[in-house]
Amino acid sequence: MTRIDISAFAPDDDTPVFVISVAAELAGMHAQTLRQYDRLGLVTPSRTKGGGRRYSQRDVGLLREIQRLSQDEGVSLAGIARILELENQVTALRARVAELTDQVDALEAGAGRLTRVFSVSPTGDVYATRLGRRPRTDRSQALVVWSPPRH
Repeated sequence: MTRIDISAFAPDDDTPVFVISVAAELAGMHAQTLRQYDRLGLVTPSRTKGGGRRYSQRDVGLLREIQRLSQDEGVSLAGIARILELENQVTALRARVAELTDQVDALEAGAGRLTRVFSVSPTGDVYATRLGRRPRTDRSQALVVWSPPRH
């Protein structure tokens, strides 16, 4: 008998699976409140071809957070909208910082391979030496390390 791993079919947090009545029950609020939050743009559920709302687990979590901010913290809906907007900006900025950090790391790693070491003789002649090698004693002990400029 072949066994099927049902976890492969399990929805993730972003899969729109809940109709409005189920999402409202899971969030602990009335369906009309969900409709109002949708109109205000606080939560944007997916839509079926017929226009019905479908909420994901992430949407339900967001609804609970909106309710907490409104009821427990006394934040207005306009304030909640601004908080959510700022949180989205922070998330986008963190992603961009991670992307730029990866680019800098890649550039530094590449520059590390290209770094050349030069030595200068007492007469002023410059010659290349291998990285990690000391200049010959019959020449100057001056050492210049060069790496390409960062752009």
